[in-house]
Amino acid sequence: MAGIVNYISESYNELKNHVTWTSWSEAQRLTVLVAVFSIIFSLAIWGVDSVFSAVIERYFQWVKS
Repeated sequence: MAGIVNYISESYNELKNHVTWTSWSEAQRLTVLVAVFSIIFSLAIWGVDSVFSAVIERYFQWVKS
């Protein structure tokens, strides 16, 4: 049990005193940037998926007839 307490204590000390944290405004800016690119990327994947789906559907209609 003492090992776990020591580990948590050292981890807290490391995070508090030795890690360089970004500023709040920088974190907000980067969060918005990630959200925007995630939305753009998901729309691009949706578009490609829709095109491939239509192509495959037309192919199977062509094969069937």
